[in-house]
Amino acid sequence: MRSSNPVLTRLDETSRVQRRVGGAEAMTVDDVVVRTVGLLLLTGLTAAVAWVVVPQAVWVPAALTGTALAGLVLAVVISWRGIANPVPIVGYALLQGLLLGVASRAFELVYPGIVVQAVAGTFGVFLGMALLYRARLVRATPLLARLVVGTLLGIVAISLVNLAVYLVTGRQGLEIYSLTGEVGWPAYAFSVVAIIAGALSFILDFDLVERSIRAGLPRRYAWLCAFGMLVGLIFLYWQILRLLSYLRR
Repeated sequence: MRSSNPVLTRLDETSRVQRRVGGAEAMTVDDVVVRTVGLLLLTGLTAAVAWVVVPQAVWVPAALTGTALAGLVLAVVISWRGIANPVPIVGYALLQGLLLGVASRAFELVYPGIVVQAVAGTFGVFLGMALLYRARLVRATPLLARLVVGTLLGIVAISLVNLAVYLVTGRQGLEIYSLTGEVGWPAYAFSVVAIIAGALSFILDFDLVERSIRAGLPRRYAWLCAFGMLVGLIFLYWQILRLLSYLRR
């Protein structure tokens, strides 16, 4: 079964050809958890520094665009190559922390308290899905995989088209880029679908990590697992933050 997360999909392909290892060399759940927590702390610390240090200047939007593009390129390279080296993965966490810090402060200035709500909602959803998976109340079935993967691919495609239209015409459709103004029901529906799909994708990710551990992948691949979890959490945070901003208008 393939994960909806492109990073962990690469991990699934790796497990089919990678030589099985055992003992201290094999990846464990603790290895994945420790690295995931470490990346989250690094991202959060960088975001906090950017929040305080980076000024609200006219060049900030351009800097944010460059940071977002650099982070996207780095994520694609790591995912495509299946890189398990911590150096580029840490670099991605730093770039995303800078983007999260500056952009989140912009939301916070307009809607006080929204960032805390978005962070709490993100980790609440993640922990909820982890508990559901642990209790086997939601299983990573082939049908669920097809639904989640298809929905996320559709979300990405629509988001790219929506962004292109906005840059060319200035019109906003299913995703609203301004921080103020009215929001129609299609934008609400799109955000809700994205959050549900992002939440369910963790079920597929947990299952894939579990199967990779059983396959005996080397410990270094725990970095790739942690990177995949970080990508999923950042995606979910942005979706929740956007929906909360709609509700506060």
